[in-house]
Amino acid sequence: MKRLSAIAIILTMICATGFSQKIKLVSGNLSKLKDQKILNLEYEYNDLLVGKKKESVYIQETVVKYNDDEPGKGDTWKTAWVNNRETRYQPKFEELLNKHLTELGMEAKPNAEGATYTIVLKTIMIDPGFNIGVTRRPAIINVLISIVESNNKKNSVAEILMTKVPGQDAMGFDYDSGLRIAEAYAKCGKSLAKYIGKSISK
Repeated sequence: MKRLSAIAIILTMICATGFSQKIKLVSGNLSKLKDQKILNLEYEYNDLLVGKKKESVYIQETVVKYNDDEPGKGDTWKTAWVNNRETRYQPKFEELLNKHLTELGMEAKPNAEGATYTIVLKTIMIDPGFNIGVTRRPAIINVLISIVESNNKKNSVAEILMTKVPGQDAMGFDYDSGLRIAEAYAKCGKSLAKYIGKSISK
């Protein structure tokens, strides 16, 4: 836990400038994924930062701000903020991940029975970005991807750190932060699949 907290602080500082996505193998290697047909998927959001703030602080401040503008608006926003994980972010990640994993003869999905290995996608930081018409900034996510044995998750196969993963609508209609963030997860899924393919083809 202390190690992840340290990583989160470092990533928040890194994210202050530029939007150049980086992928780094922190430990292990992906050779064991070769010839695997099915991979299990899990998601973690604990200790999440939104920008430089703890998620709980960000949510509280945003709810108050929106409710001051319009009673109930903040509460509606809070529900959407949490629900977007399962309804928008994870589906986008899985869609693009599997689109490219199929080229390797693989598939990844939650609750995958018989999967020897599990991919744990831990979101460390989300920057929602903005789009106010005249100017815009993409959303950004930082994630730690752990590949572990499904039957004993303490046995780590590899850890991959992916930083400054950008997300925005190509046509510029991403006024909704949820759309921008979802596109960052799509980019993350695509990048991870490409990285796996490159790693196991060596």
